[in-house]
Amino acid sequence: MKLFLGSWMNEELDKTAVEGGTSKSVRPALIASSKTVSEYSMYLERLLVGLADESISTALVCPAGSELGFVVPPGVEVIHHPAFELPLLWRQSRRKLVENLVNFKPSVLHCLCESEAPLARWLAWELDLRYVLSVNSLQKRFGRLFISSSRCAKIIVPAKSIAANISEVYPQFCGRIEQINMGTFAEETVGCFREGGQLVSMVTAHPLNDERDFENLFNAVKHLAIDRYEFMFVITGEGSAERRVRKMLVSLGLSPIVTMVPRMELWRSVLAAGDIFIQPVASFSFNPLLLEAMSVGAAVASCKGGVDDLIIEDKTAVVFKADDELSIRRSLQRLFDSQEWARELAKSAQDYLRKNYKVSKMMSSMLRIYREAQEKYVASTVDND
Repeated sequence: MKLFLGSWMNEELDKTAVEGGTSKSVRPALIASSKTVSEYSMYLERLLVGLADESISTALVCPAGSELGFVVPPGVEVIHHPAFELPLLWRQSRRKLVENLVNFKPSVLHCLCESEAPLARWLAWELDLRYVLSVNSLQKRFGRLFISSSRCAKIIVPAKSIAANISEVYPQFCGRIEQINMGTFAEETVGCFREGGQLVSMVTAHPLNDERDFENLFNAVKHLAIDRYEFMFVITGEGSAERRVRKMLVSLGLSPIVTMVPRMELWRSVLAAGDIFIQPVASFSFNPLLLEAMSVGAAVASCKGGVDDLIIEDKTAVVFKADDELSIRRSLQRLFDSQEWARELAKSAQDYLRKNYKVSKMMSSMLRIYREAQEKYVASTVDND
């Protein structure tokens, strides 16, 4: 299979080189995990729509059970992997994946998350292609991303903090790291506190994997209620600690004012309904919901630490200490008591996104990287001949 595809690819690229110069057209195959599809759905949708708008043929490789919903526009070829769920059939699944990609004839691979890095590396060798790898989380010093030194053209990161981390953990790949901010559409109007006197709504979106992540926040919220602040609080997320989180809410007497809802597709609508968006603890992955909350004009309250590039104190958010209940309470009170200032803060965050997180800029950078990866492959092929 590898020899067949390699000869096909070389023939096509040699034909392009003979006709004069390297090809500018790209046919990317994107590789996504179920986590990418669910947690980065808005980013994935904008990337796929942007490629479709450029009339670029695209394939999306993802698990069969992925909730694609409105993420995939018409014309994108969806390839499910693994094709067979039984572990004993993993070789057959990989063979089927290669066959599907051979039929699609990609010119470059893009692995959208670090968890699929081994698969992208293997496919790059099987298909005789180069690939780009997106890394959205901080990496541990003793971890391993399985990056091919010869096939990986670029490592794409959405934040400076992740770029610095990758440079430290994988110094041999420093020259291949490039930051491309995830694009969003900042609303023209500020969403928070639009009408005075209405019940304030707060939203937090965080995995329910450890009830301790919410302990200080819940205590701060309880004291706001005791101080007669009127609000509703929505928690959205899923995880193994959901029952313990609910039990904590009951013990603190917060059940009447706190609503827990599962993850859903229409994130932007949920975030737009909130006046205040809270990130309760540091996130070690880029948080796309924080980006979207800012874009719809919510006032953001967050702690620093982890991947905190979007958190600029008193410019894009109010900042608190995650382990300090009093600090959290004071930050929220500041937004409640100074609603005009909160709206100015939200507008400042939107302006920051318009300048630094444009979808058009994300797409132009991504297309440039795809073309560079493909052209370097063409050049090396011609040189070897």
